[in-house]
Amino acid sequence: MWEGYKTMRWRRLREQVLRRDRYRSLEALRYGRNVEADTVHHCWRAEEFPEFAWEPWNLISITGDEHKLMHNPDGSLTELGESWRRRRAPPGRG
Repeated sequence: MWEGYKTMRWRRLREQVLRRDRYRSLEALRYGRNVEADTVHHCWRAEEFPEFAWEPWNLISITGDEHKLMHNPDGSLTELGESWRRRRAPPGRG
């Protein structure tokens, strides 16, 4: 697991992203559902792409259950997780 999750910096950034997304799950909003978000997901995994770990464009608000659907048991991204990564290309790469 990425060490950044243990820091005050992460807690502040997490809150900033939840506030930015109005505490709504962006995954649920895709389907017109208004669901409260409680989790922030790295579209580009922090372990693999540490240069993007602290970038707000790389983070989305979702529910804990949706977050489980973003990752395989080994931590790799599922097709749903990959679909969000494709939507959140790094600036200059999309």
